[in-house]
Amino acid sequence: MDSQSPLKLPVIDFTKPELKPGIPEWDLAKGQVQQALQHYGCFEALFDKIPLEIREAVFGAMEELFDLPLHIKSRNVSEIPYHGYIGQHPKIPLFESIGFDDADVIEKAEAQTRTFWPQGNPSFSKTIQSFTKQLTELDQMIRRMILESFQVEKYVDEHMDSTGYLLKAWLNGRLKATYHRVMMSGDKPRYSLGLFTVPKAGYMIKAPEELVDEAHPLLYNPFDYAQFLGFYFSNEGRYQSGLKAYCGVQH
Repeated sequence: MDSQSPLKLPVIDFTKPELKPGIPEWDLAKGQVQQALQHYGCFEALFDKIPLEIREAVFGAMEELFDLPLHIKSRNVSEIPYHGYIGQHPKIPLFESIGFDDADVIEKAEAQTRTFWPQGNPSFSKTIQSFTKQLTELDQMIRRMILESFQVEKYVDEHMDSTGYLLKAWLNGRLKATYHRVMMSGDKPRYSLGLFTVPKAGYMIKAPEELVDEAHPLLYNPFDYAQFLGFYFSNEGRYQSGLKAYCGVQH
């Protein structure tokens, strides 16, 4: 990116009331989503269903969480890479992250909250759950639009239930996986939230047969998400091109 014209991402409006399949507003947004993902790999979404007080409260909750002593934050452990507590790394000494699984389910949010506050912290867990539940609604709406764009909407239920963010493999390379990089300046803490859709344990990610043909030969063999992550963050996978090295099909 040169210094003359900074990249401006497309802005897509999801604030229309009753935005659902079959109406013109849905088809318009769906076309914009497909164009944005094919050209940029991402876009800015306008979404107004999260009240301002919850938006403000969730950043307060994050500050409360990361202000806890290190020995308490370190209780958050997971066998899956990047799902537990990450921090105190010599190469990125100021970076910390904490993963919450199924945060949109209040019982799961409350259970994981007790990892940090054994007596519970109802305000914290409710804030995290409320915010995540609304974002999940947006996530599912966008994923349905993507599947409709490639005429594979019959897999919507399976996709909502099981398939993760590895759309590049599931769509047989029709969308690219965008690299994520954050550049910072100044001396104030930066808090951010990411919503990641993760496949259920044991689910094999594979491209539907409708998306494999002579013009689009199969790019990736079926794979298990957790096993892929184990490879990707291993010494063997760290220096290779990730997905292609793990399960790419040789042509």
